[in-house]
Amino acid sequence: MLARKSIIPEEFSVPGLASRMPRKPVFRDRVNKARFIAKNGSCNLAHKNIREQGRFLQDVFTTLVDLKWRFTLVIFTTTFVSSWLLFAMSWWLVAFAHGDLDPERQNGTHCVTDVKSFTSAFLFSIEVQVTIGFGGRMITEQCPTAITVLIMQNIVGLIINAVMLGCIFMKTAQSNRRAETLIFSRHAVIAVRNNRLCFMIRIGDLRKSMIIGATARLQVVRKTTTPEGEVIPIHQIDVQTESAVASNSLFLLAPLIICHIIDKNSPLYDLSAMELQCSDLEVIVILEGVVETTGITTQARTSYISEEIQWGHRFVPIVTEEEGVYSVDYSKFGNTVRV
Repeated sequence: MLARKSIIPEEFSVPGLASRMPRKPVFRDRVNKARFIAKNGSCNLAHKNIREQGRFLQDVFTTLVDLKWRFTLVIFTTTFVSSWLLFAMSWWLVAFAHGDLDPERQNGTHCVTDVKSFTSAFLFSIEVQVTIGFGGRMITEQCPTAITVLIMQNIVGLIINAVMLGCIFMKTAQSNRRAETLIFSRHAVIAVRNNRLCFMIRIGDLRKSMIIGATARLQVVRKTTTPEGEVIPIHQIDVQTESAVASNSLFLLAPLIICHIIDKNSPLYDLSAMELQCSDLEVIVILEGVVETTGITTQARTSYISEEIQWGHRFVPIVTEEEGVYSVDYSKFGNTVRV
């Protein structure tokens, strides 16, 4: 049996009306993209297929400082033990050449007293290099070769001490240690401030010692394609920040809000609230300055991806005056409110 044909024209049916209704633009889901800078400031970048590995050995000191602590301690221990063994062999050869190891030799002056085996030579090598001097073993003036070895071991020992101690000092006094107390807000916000749309973050310093000449720089990192078709996976675009000082230097005595005005020259100008959530951009914040107590330049970094940017929010005030003293409530450092 054939179906009855409807008396309602097809263009006025429900499917026809649904096909003619205007549709809202559909935005693609944001593809999970690797961060260029992690929240703790570390760079998410892997160096592969480096063929000229010898370049790292041309700057041994920097290579040692950049190594992790466990590798530094292994190299530290291996270097000292190797030097002790090397000069222990030298002292043993001196004693062997002079005949001090001959058990039948009773009379005569030895080059080094009480060096009768490699073990005793190794103990004497440690005493010489670290200047312990227990008093049981010592060289005599009978062997110029022993005096030469003594001078050489002292010089080599001083060089090893200088390099290793300097390496450990630089690792403990690295500038990134000071950056641990430079903090950033967990989220960035976009809101109207002084009648202008602004991108804002909050920065602070937990220590009382100042950061001299502090500067804050913003960069937008995104994947772009040039008109010629070249794909730039990491395109860094500098972003200007608002500052009352021409040199853009900050007086980081209390937490500050770094503000970027979103105008026609801003890379965020063409993005709406919905488009921002679907974009793959990353805003990098770099805070650097000179540590007041040590004079070392330090740098703290962080980044914000689209999910960490809150549109239509602003930071809550955290600085209050209590009994003539300004107080900062860091428990509300990253808190925001909708405007």
